[in-house]
Amino acid sequence: MTQLHHTFHATAFEQNFSLKSLAEHYPTARLSAQEASVDIFGGGTMFLYPFGAVVFHQSDPARRDAELARLRSFFPELRVKVAGEEHTVLEDPGGVTGVTHGTLTIVQMTAKRASVIALTVAQSAAMEYYEHLVEELGARTNVLVVRLRETGRVPFRTRALHRFIGESIEVRSEVLSVLHLLDKPDATWDDPAMDAIYEDLQDQFDLEDRFAALESKLRIVQEALELVLD
Repeated sequence: MTQLHHTFHATAFEQNFSLKSLAEHYPTARLSAQEASVDIFGGGTMFLYPFGAVVFHQSDPARRDAELARLRSFFPELRVKVAGEEHTVLEDPGGVTGVTHGTLTIVQMTAKRASVIALTVAQSAAMEYYEHLVEELGARTNVLVVRLRETGRVPFRTRALHRFIGESIEVRSEVLSVLHLLDKPDATWDDPAMDAIYEDLQDQFDLEDRFAALESKLRIVQEALELVLD
């Protein structure tokens, strides 16, 4: 029985996608409530998610670059990618489904299972983007707090401070609104093995703990800014 390695490569953008708009440009796309998937000419599959992530399954770098360039031609606002993630899954018909030594093994890869794996890799890439965003926000807030402690004043005029607070609130709202990133995909309800695989992938990427850390950092930023404003 032949083993096969499946590679999933994710790219996350700052902007979100509209699945309806994607369907206009990819008429052969398969649409669901969570994603659009497209078979790539020459081999492989591209998955697109409304939270701004693209995942390629079994596509070489040249095909990925060509498809991303094509996507940017449809959506010029997609300036630069902000995060990436790559994950390899072993398909072993003679093996046992589960994670061993950090590698997920499945007995058989199906289209639905590929979709669930791609979604999880996309979630991790999107989470990385928000982690960078919140880290930057925290660093800028810390500058305010240090300046306030050392001089009793903040390095912004009132209007600039208000804009920064507004930006912080906007970021917090955006991060909290992506809680659906952690929603369990529909395909897991019909495939008990896939449900277990999804839980293993969640643990591998540490998604729930990472999201909890984001919420905690955002609360700290908000509390600090409220004190500065007072």
